[in-house]
Amino acid sequence: MLLLWVSVVAVPALAAPDPGAGGQRRGAARVWPVAPNVVLVVSDSFDGRLTFYPGSQVVKLPFINFMKAHGTSFLNAYTNSPICCPSRAESWNNFKGLDPNYTTWMDIMEKHGYRTQKFGKLDYTSGHHSISNRVEAWTRDVAFLLRQEGRPMVNLIPKKTKVRVMEKDWKNTDRAVNWLRKEASNYTQPFVLYLGLNLPHPYPSPSSGENFGSSTFHTSLYWLKKVSYDAIKIPKWSPLSEMHPVDYYSSYTKNCTGKFTEKEIKNIRAFYYAMCAETDAMLGEIILALRQLGLLQKTIVIYTSDHGELAMEHRQFYKMSMYEASAHVPLLVMGPGIKANLQVPNVVSLVDIYPTMLDIAGAPLLQNLSGYSLLPLSSEMYKFKNLHPPWILSEFHGCNVNASTYMLRTNQWKYIAYSDGTSVLPQLFDLSSDPDELTNIATQFPEVTYSLDRKLRSIINYPKVSASVHQYNKEQFIRWKQSIGQNYSNVIANLRWHQDWLQEPRKYESAIDRWLKTPTNPKKI
Repeated sequence: MLLLWVSVVAVPALAAPDPGAGGQRRGAARVWPVAPNVVLVVSDSFDGRLTFYPGSQVVKLPFINFMKAHGTSFLNAYTNSPICCPSRAESWNNFKGLDPNYTTWMDIMEKHGYRTQKFGKLDYTSGHHSISNRVEAWTRDVAFLLRQEGRPMVNLIPKKTKVRVMEKDWKNTDRAVNWLRKEASNYTQPFVLYLGLNLPHPYPSPSSGENFGSSTFHTSLYWLKKVSYDAIKIPKWSPLSEMHPVDYYSSYTKNCTGKFTEKEIKNIRAFYYAMCAETDAMLGEIILALRQLGLLQKTIVIYTSDHGELAMEHRQFYKMSMYEASAHVPLLVMGPGIKANLQVPNVVSLVDIYPTMLDIAGAPLLQNLSGYSLLPLSSEMYKFKNLHPPWILSEFHGCNVNASTYMLRTNQWKYIAYSDGTSVLPQLFDLSSDPDELTNIATQFPEVTYSLDRKLRSIINYPKVSASVHQYNKEQFIRWKQSIGQNYSNVIANLRWHQDWLQEPRKYESAIDRWLKTPTNPKKI
């Protein structure tokens, strides 16, 4: 079961306070004399390492820097699942999210006197994303290897004055600002505002030929000038023959195993950083509006992202990986009672946002929440003990990865286990000495590997979860196949993998038929 953060909790109603929960069950009235407003801005695909040194040197992010100077930044914040919908909801892929009647933290905050509003990308309910994404996730256990993406590419608007590149995000930002000006500023009650942005997620690129279905890093000269081109780091790649088998599968299905010039790689990264600069500007619109309205000193502002972006690290783009570029997210908090210019090294997770929001509102924390309030680590006024454990968990079960993946992050170590824990080799990285995660030392440090695996199994029975995912994938595929009837062969052949599939359609259909007939068990890679 994935953990929850942005706006959902898998309980039918409010739970009663748990008096034995170590002092976290209390009201905000003890912390703030007047309940603060809250603004949560959530972008998509923002690499959290850009919010602190040395990543912060590559692109100008003035409003993120403003939040750092006037608030608390969490240096080791991680997604609970490195893909859009599962990072926000209890789901195993981008299609299956939460039903509309689930209780949200906004629902709870409303019951505790808050006026609420949300704009932009939510991405936690069921039914989103393409058929191809779903089928690719369901069939990841099938014994074939097909490119599911076009090659990543860049596209430049050659205008130095073009500021609003991602029009949809800007429109939602404008809506949020107008709401602050015309409605929220007149409230006598505290308010909570949620703004979801698509940027800096790459753009879809309908095209033909080699780049069909590719993702495009798209920006203008205005934003590209915010990037320090000389500071862009060209990531080191392992030879294809030495890649971890899951990494190879991911790189191949993302169409990244071919030749890329250094210029191509550098441009992809530069354009991505420029998209981050545009994201920062939208965050700035919210901050500036709050300041102009005299609300900034009364409002807690939180900025984060659902996951990061590999931007050609480890020979991949997109996310769906436990490597730092994909799993490490920004998390900054500022406002009344929040410590200024504080950098918190503790490992924290997106699941901690939910209890933090309830804590700010003075609402009792629900008994089955997986996260912990971040206020003990960030608030000047908070006198309760920090109860956050010295680890976080992240997991992934979607497309472009052919084994369920589980990451345990501690202060020094990152341990990544796969599938049933035995059929796929684990990975272990010492981030203090290997921040680029180039050397898997799992076999060199068997005692550390064993200890971390035991800890992971004490948190989640991951072989059992993996088996459930295998069964779920097969059941969902069968239902989908039955639903399209005689059109099955044509439909499946023309998904994103069509260039490979159409070369040998019977071969790939037969592989699926064999998979459907075999008993469900974790795949041997």
